Amino acid sequence: MASGRSSSLCSIWVIVLLLGFTGSSSAHLSRHFYSKSCPKVFDAVKSIVQSAVNNEKRMGASLLRLHFHDCFVNGCDGSLLLDDTSSVKGEKTAGPNNNSLRGFEVVDKIKSQLEKTCPGVVSCADILAIAARDSVKILGGPSWKVKLGRRDSKTASFAAANNSGALPSPYANLSQLKTTFQAAGLNKRDLVALSGAHTIGNARCTSFKDRIYNETNIDASFAKARQSKCPSTVGSGDNNLAPLDVQTPDTFDTAYFKNLINQKGLLHSDQVLYNNGGSTDSLVKKYSGSANTFNSHFAKAMIKMGNNKPLAGSNGEIRLNCRRPN
Repeated sequence: MASGRSSSLCSIWVIVLLLGFTGSSSAHLSRHFYSKSCPKVFDAVKSIVQSAVNNEKRMGASLLRLHFHDCFVNGCDGSLLLDDTSSVKGEKTAGPNNNSLRGFEVVDKIKSQLEKTCPGVVSCADILAIAARDSVKILGGPSWKVKLGRRDSKTASFAAANNSGALPSPYANLSQLKTTFQAAGLNKRDLVALSGAHTIGNARCTSFKDRIYNETNIDASFAKARQSKCPSTVGSGDNNLAPLDVQTPDTFDTAYFKNLINQKGLLHSDQVLYNNGGSTDSLVKKYSGSANTFNSHFAKAMIKMGNNKPLAGSNGEIRLNCRRPN
């Protein structure tokens, strides 16, 4: 009996060890990852993000978007931040990112400060995760406990970032959005909650031109107002900006969802979330009427997104400069 019990215990430990090695790499992430190696990491990031957002409210949305676009392409590994080199074409100039992403200088400033206080410790991928949380909080949104311990990739993939469907397209239909989010380990609720990030920030005319001139499920006065700064002529005014949330563009709130119900979604990919009987209509209604529910679901979805295929353990590296591998 003793021998049998010992054998059973050994089997249990083998299973535990196997689960530890074969589970998601997100299991390596921890809220307390830097508690001893860089205890003031949160203060350092928040101080610089606060200053940047105070200087320009739009920067909060820009920093949040960097984390999104990093995590959706090969996981949350900081690859988005790498500049092109003679041997590797980075992700910054891929279609969804080119002339669109911004905030890299803020990330550089954070990294520079952290390299002074705890050199070689905090990854660029983790900086993006913390800066995204702080940006949302500063603009009036929820906070959440950011899990940390990601490592930085040593390379980037222009092809992966440029791959149709890798990143959510402003022209995508609901089915395409679901597929894109599923590939990042996110479900329908996550899709709608995270789309609520469009309660802050701007979009370029080129991304909503077709909607304001050719689509019918759009409020006429809203379309006309947007047309005033987004000419129908191809190539004209393409980089002119409009707020994604026409009501409170610099405040993280539920106005985005109310806009959808009133057919004032700026992007095609926004309005498809609420389209008279669609499968996500009920979630839009729920969030439009309950800030607490939206904030709770958004925070949970952000943590889930941040767990998407991070590099951990001995994989990758801790970059000393976020723009280039060591």
